[in-house]
Amino acid sequence: MAKRNNLLIVILTIGTFGIINTEMGIIGILPSIANHFDVSVSKAGLLVSVFALTVSICSLIMPLLFSGVNRKKAMLLVLGIFILSNIVSLFATNFTIAVLARVIPAIFHPIYFSAAFTVAANLVHKEEAPKAVAKVLMGVSAGMVLGVPIASLLASTVSLQIAMLFFAIVNAIVFIATLVFFPSMPVKERLSYGAQVSVLKKTPTWLSIVTVLLINSAIFGVYSYLAEYLRTITNISGKSISVMLVLFGGANIIGNIVAGKLLTKDAIKSIVSFPFVLGVVYIILFLIGQFTLPMAIMTLVWGILAGIGNNINQYWITSAAPEAPDFANGLFVTSANLGTTMGTAVGGLFISGLGTQYILVVGVLSLLLSLPFILLRNYMYNPTKQLSK
Repeated sequence: MAKRNNLLIVILTIGTFGIINTEMGIIGILPSIANHFDVSVSKAGLLVSVFALTVSICSLIMPLLFSGVNRKKAMLLVLGIFILSNIVSLFATNFTIAVLARVIPAIFHPIYFSAAFTVAANLVHKEEAPKAVAKVLMGVSAGMVLGVPIASLLASTVSLQIAMLFFAIVNAIVFIATLVFFPSMPVKERLSYGAQVSVLKKTPTWLSIVTVLLINSAIFGVYSYLAEYLRTITNISGKSISVMLVLFGGANIIGNIVAGKLLTKDAIKSIVSFPFVLGVVYIILFLIGQFTLPMAIMTLVWGILAGIGNNINQYWITSAAPEAPDFANGLFVTSANLGTTMGTAVGGLFISGLGTQYILVVGVLSLLLSLPFILLRNYMYNPTKQLSK
């Protein structure tokens, strides 16, 4: 049974990789897409922004609507839609069709993530749930790290169509694996929509949402401008910047592994200390930004912490509403995306007004603001006690 469950978690991890690969991998081939459809790179960027916006909106709705559907059937439906949309994108000759082929899977995107997190947690004992979810989240990190360079490499060395086909193949492999290895997973205790939405009446839920907004703002509000920081402050070449970005991404994967152990051992201590630790890292980055080797070392540490932060976000919201796991996971995806958007926007203002180096101030301020919400939530509601019941 343990071996089977481990296999299922691996499939879920590859599944999240495939879906994030479809979402983020497109970044690596935007110039090729712009040439293919004869549009500007900025217009081609709609394929990224429209997808992300659609996910943010639908993360609250779709997991809720599908909360009573057999988990296996729900995941197969989403994977099937992603495969078909990738095939449509592969043969699309009109940019509008290409955009639609991105919007449709984005609508269903949150269903897979919500189901994957819930299934992973249910496959193990409650105390081991953070580790299982952390493994699935590794697929997200891998999709962000590997998806962009792989797609870019395939587009530049073979063709744009082969790069698009890569997205479809990964999703097809997961579809087959899910069909063959996953048992039927009907929802045993179906909650009404009202009962699930009612978690929004709970103060700890809102404290958790605000915390996630601020933590993601702290992480991605700075990370979004990492390449610019390395170019203007550290003053390194484009190739070296690429190496740094891969280093950050690889460290992010390590962070997922570390997070699973930390949250299983002592979740509260890990969460309360996180803003302090990441804040110190940002202060160090601010002071040593012009030195390449120290920047590389701290980027590695930062990447690990970013991976831990992503797991903390998921745990913090779902532990506040354990009675509605699907809706809670939807809240996590929405809050995380909105936090990224907020941090990136504020970061842009700081760069315009003060300079690139001060992007790190956004991270520190966001972390400081998150602390009272973390402490108040912990005072009102201890998730470790709730999950142990």
